Amino acid sequence: MRARELAAAAIFIALTFVVTRYTVIPIPATRGYFNLGEVVIYIAAIVFGPVVGALAGGLGAGLADLVAAPQFAPFTIVIKGVEGLLVGWLAGRSSASRIGAAALGGAWMVAGYFAAEVLFAQRLGIAPTPAAAVGAALTEVPFNLVQVAAGVTVAVLVAARLRGLAPERLAQ
Repeated sequence: MRARELAAAAIFIALTFVVTRYTVIPIPATRGYFNLGEVVIYIAAIVFGPVVGALAGGLGAGLADLVAAPQFAPFTIVIKGVEGLLVGWLAGRSSASRIGAAALGGAWMVAGYFAAEVLFAQRLGIAPTPAAAVGAALTEVPFNLVQVAAGVTVAVLVAARLRGLAPERLAQ
């Protein structure tokens, strides 16, 4: 990892933490929360690539979960890390490829948190039966989809303006 990428990773880890932590809207059904961290993860991944995207997603969002919802932190490190990796790996230089990459990364995130929330609804006593756990997890899916939509919309627009920060990545 070059110095520029290392610096970008550190900045985006911090930004992801701040945006994730301070845009929290709790979702009582799963003890999870809505946030706008996807915006920063997608920008990091699109502009600086898969490694920076993975670090911003995994570490930035994971640290935010340690503060806001520690039971989710281990899952978040994996789910958001892979999300950032996928977006960075799949994003090309066209807006269409960036939208597609973020949508696929977002689909991974929604599926990953759905599985984690079913597990937690059962383990934390939120839901007494497996069917109730699925129902509780389903209540968070629309919130996660809004996170993805906000992330895609803002990140694709912002990434188009950040060409000068990572010309070798954006010139692909």
